[in-house]
Amino acid sequence: MAVAVKDCLELQLLEVEMLLSMFPKKGEINLDEDAVPSVQRYLRNSDGGLPPQLEYSIAIDVGEPKVKVELQVLLPHMYPHVAPQLFARSDALHRQQQLQLNTGLASHISSLDSGEVCVYEAVQWVKDNTLPYLENSKISSESASKEVVVKETLHRMWIYSHHIYRQELRKKIFDCAKKLNLTGFCLTGKPGVICVEGLRENCEEFWRVIRYPNWKHISCKHVENIETEKSIDTLRLFRAFEDLQFQAHGDYGLRNDYHMDLGQFLEFLKQHQSGHIFQILFGVEGKLSDK
Repeated sequence: MAVAVKDCLELQLLEVEMLLSMFPKKGEINLDEDAVPSVQRYLRNSDGGLPPQLEYSIAIDVGEPKVKVELQVLLPHMYPHVAPQLFARSDALHRQQQLQLNTGLASHISSLDSGEVCVYEAVQWVKDNTLPYLENSKISSESASKEVVVKETLHRMWIYSHHIYRQELRKKIFDCAKKLNLTGFCLTGKPGVICVEGLRENCEEFWRVIRYPNWKHISCKHVENIETEKSIDTLRLFRAFEDLQFQAHGDYGLRNDYHMDLGQFLEFLKQHQSGHIFQILFGVEGKLSDK
């Protein structure tokens, strides 16, 4: 028998209610004030579209002295019949320890029975299993000064959207890129394309922030990772985060339903050693017309 989305959302609300009772102190659970009401409205009247996915974070104390670990939670509409998206992060963990911790957490969650809520189980696992990573992080910090070579990785994400028009969305994109020290560009219009490059955790945070709660027609088409013994700044293809706009074709009316000149965009990509990305984004090989 197929599982109904409404049944899943009801279980999600019950779990959130349980978690709020278990973590009653201010700041322990960070949950948007409209998150639960929007799900409740959908359950009362499901004629409209699905509500935004439930997204929240839980602050977890680990070890002595206490170290804060934040568990970020994003629940697909069919959770608990599909796995939640979980990510544990802490300022006390280096990137490698954080990656190892999240790999262990994902493995544990995948071993649990499908159909059962598991966020509190994830909280307990983080509480019980983070301490060794914190100790390893401390040891690696003490020995870091002895290492001769420290490698860094530039992360570059190519993001495609059906369109990008709204001013408030563009402001969110540019503000987030600036805050996270990301370079790249945002191509406004139809289609819309975003490229961000910088540290991996900053790119992933940018993707998380702009994607949710309700941007449906967007996907990350391609990711590049380039390792260097120098600064990642030497690998950047872009010096800043650019506002990219080309001559458009079509209707300039209220709908703003116009297509960007992709020939100009292809030329821009080639100028930035990225001509191969055109085919990845649009599924066709880009060719410049003879001038």
